[in-house]
Amino acid sequence: MEIIVCIKQVPGTDEVKVDERGNLIRDGVDSKMNPYDLYAVETALKIKEEKGAKVNVITMGPPQSEAVLREAFMMGVDDAYLLTDRKFAGADVLATAYALSQGVQKTGSPQLIICGKQTTDGDTAQVGPEMAEYLGIPHVANAKKIIELRENSIVVEVDMANTLEVVEVQYPCLVTVEKGIFQPRLPSYKRKLATKDRTITYISLKDLNDQDEKQYGINGSPTQVERIFPPDANTDQEIWTGKGDDLGNKMFDKLTELKFI
Repeated sequence: MEIIVCIKQVPGTDEVKVDERGNLIRDGVDSKMNPYDLYAVETALKIKEEKGAKVNVITMGPPQSEAVLREAFMMGVDDAYLLTDRKFAGADVLATAYALSQGVQKTGSPQLIICGKQTTDGDTAQVGPEMAEYLGIPHVANAKKIIELRENSIVVEVDMANTLEVVEVQYPCLVTVEKGIFQPRLPSYKRKLATKDRTITYISLKDLNDQDEKQYGINGSPTQVERIFPPDANTDQEIWTGKGDDLGNKMFDKLTELKFI
């Protein structure tokens, strides 16, 4: 079996600035692998240990995104692909999903694509399912448990908010996973040394099957952000002292003043 995991480099802090187009300014900001993607990588590695598989990872971003691919090497993945080109910049979820679907096709013929449920910098949870639609394969979102790995399919338990459902999906397919499906392993220092010279394959627009620039980046993004800004930090506070009845009445008056009640 061949598995590919989609991962992303995200800011390692909540204090992130944005430019006039609504894009995150990543220069000078500490970055890390998207937390949900750690669970996706671990899921793939568990399958590899149980059934035998080749596990690859792919990410889209600037050259510095190579750092999260190196981290994936330290966890135990086999090959890594970096989808990078200035033409991909400014992509919304639709253009991102399309670029990744094109990139995945250049990595081989994976039977299973695994994504984290969502990213912490976008929180849309749309890229995985949209990739599957572009690839024309079935998908399952919010998987919280693998029940069985069959020869031609995977059986998973899916969190549907109010219910849990058991779904069998045929390969090739895409699955997005919840936090907690497995506990992610720590990167290995021995693997870091062993993989420090391992080649990462770069994929640019000219390498893709569809090289129409209108499909990628800002040009391929039907969603245009009108305004985006970091929330104002509010550290105002009041300290009240007194008896319980008096404080209760004061709290009621304050909540009424603020129109919470």
